[in-house]
Amino acid sequence: MNNIKNIVLPNKKLWLVGIIIIAILYSCVPTIQVVQENKAVPNQFETQSTDTTNTASVKWKDYFTDPYLNELIETALKNNQELKITLQEVEIARNEVKAKKGEYLPFVDFQAGAETEKVGRYTSQGANDANTEIEPGREFPEPLPNYNLGLQARWELDVWKKLRNAKKATYQRYIASVEGRNFLVTNLIAEIANSYYELLTLDNQLSIVEENIDIQSNALKIVNLQKQAARVTELAVQRFEAEVLHTQSLQYYIKQQITETENKINFLVGRFPQPILRSSASFYNLVPESLSVGVPSQLLENRPDVRQAEMELEASKLDVKVAKASFFPSLGISAGIGLEAFNLSNLTKTPESLFYSVVGDIAGPLINRNEIKALYFNANAKQLQAVYNYERTVLNAYLEVANQLSNISNLEKSYNLKSLKVDALTRSIDISNTLFKSARADYMEVLLTQRDALESKFELVETKKAQMNAVVNMYRALGGGWN
Repeated sequence: MNNIKNIVLPNKKLWLVGIIIIAILYSCVPTIQVVQENKAVPNQFETQSTDTTNTASVKWKDYFTDPYLNELIETALKNNQELKITLQEVEIARNEVKAKKGEYLPFVDFQAGAETEKVGRYTSQGANDANTEIEPGREFPEPLPNYNLGLQARWELDVWKKLRNAKKATYQRYIASVEGRNFLVTNLIAEIANSYYELLTLDNQLSIVEENIDIQSNALKIVNLQKQAARVTELAVQRFEAEVLHTQSLQYYIKQQITETENKINFLVGRFPQPILRSSASFYNLVPESLSVGVPSQLLENRPDVRQAEMELEASKLDVKVAKASFFPSLGISAGIGLEAFNLSNLTKTPESLFYSVVGDIAGPLINRNEIKALYFNANAKQLQAVYNYERTVLNAYLEVANQLSNISNLEKSYNLKSLKVDALTRSIDISNTLFKSARADYMEVLLTQRDALESKFELVETKKAQMNAVVNMYRALGGGWN
C-alpha cells in the first residue's frame, strides 16, 4: 500500500485547454430578459403639501390613547400565536443564513476506522502480499487487519461567487422575513384597534336600542289609552306592539355580535374568552387623530411590505447569478492526513504509518445542460415576478394612503350632517307624540318617526366607527406601529 499520493500539476497546454473550455461555456450561456424595477412615485399625495412630517414614526403607544386598547395591543404582541409562528420563521431564515455561510468555508472531518480483509491468493494483491515481508522474516498477516486515524478536508473554491451569492440571497430573504414580521405587527395592531372600536360601536347601538324600547313602550301605552277612548282601532295597537317586539329582538342580535367581537379580540390577544374591558361611554367624544402623511417616497422606507418586496427582489437577482454560475466548472480541493497500520502497536510509528493526500479537481457541465438551462430560466422568471410584485406593492401602498385621505375627509363631513339629522329626528319623536295625542297625526307617522330616529342613530354610530377605522387604517397604510 502506498502511503504518499502526489499530485501531478497540469502543464501549460492543459491550462490553455481549460481556459478555452471555460470561454466556450461562458459564450453558451443563454440570454435572458433583464427588467429593472420602477421605484418612481409621485412627489406628493393629492391636495397635500410636501411636508415630510410622517405619523408612521409615532409609536403605537403614543398614537392610541385609550388605556384599555393599549393593554390589549401589549398583550397581543406577547401572546398572539400567529406572531409567534412568524418569529419562528424568522429564526429559521436566520439559521439558513448560517448554513449557506458554511457552504463556502472548508469542511474538516475527523475519521477513525478498523477493518479486516482476506483476499484470494491467486490475485495480484494476494500474490503480492504473499511475496512481501513487512519486516525481515515477517510476512503479511492473513486475514489482514487495518486501523486508521486521521482528518479529511474538502473545499470548493468559490471562483464564480456561486456560494457567496447564494449566501447573500439567503440573507436578503432573512431580512425579508423580518420585514414580514413587522408587517404582521402593523396589521395585528390595526386589527385589534378596529375590533375594539367595533365593540364600542355595538355597545352604543345596544344602548340606543334599549332607549328606543322604552320610547316605543311608552308609545304603546298611549295607543292603548287612545283605543280605550275609541280614538284608534286595534290595528294601531298591534302595529305598535309589533314594533316593540321587533326592537326587543334586535337587542339580542346585537348582544350576539358583542360576544363574537369580544371573542375575536380574545383570539387576537391569544387567550380564552373573557370580558373585554372598555370605555364605551366616551365613544361619541372620540376625535380622530391629526395625521401627517408625509410624502409618498417615505412609504418605501416605512411600509414593511414594501421593504419585504424589495428584499425578495434583491434575493431573486442573486438567484439569477447563482443559476448562471452553474454553467461554469466548479473547482475543488480535498486533502487528508492521518495514521494507518495493520495493528494498533504500529499505528504510532512515524513516518512509516503516516499517510496524506492532496487532490484538486475541476468539473463542469459539457453535454446535456437542459436542467441547468431550465433552472436558469426559472430563476429569471422568478426575478421578473419579484419586480412586478415590488411595483404592485408600491402602487398598492400609495393607493391605500390616497383612499384613506379621501375617506377621512368625506367621513368628517358625513358625520356632521348625520349628527344634525339625529338631532332633528329626536325632536320629531316628541312632536309626533304630541300631535298624535291631539289627533293631529295618525299612528303611522309616529311609528315611522320612531323607526327613522332609530336608524339615524345607528347610522351616526356606524359613521363614528368608520371615522376611527379610517384613522387606524391610515396609520397602518403609512407603515406605522411595527417599530
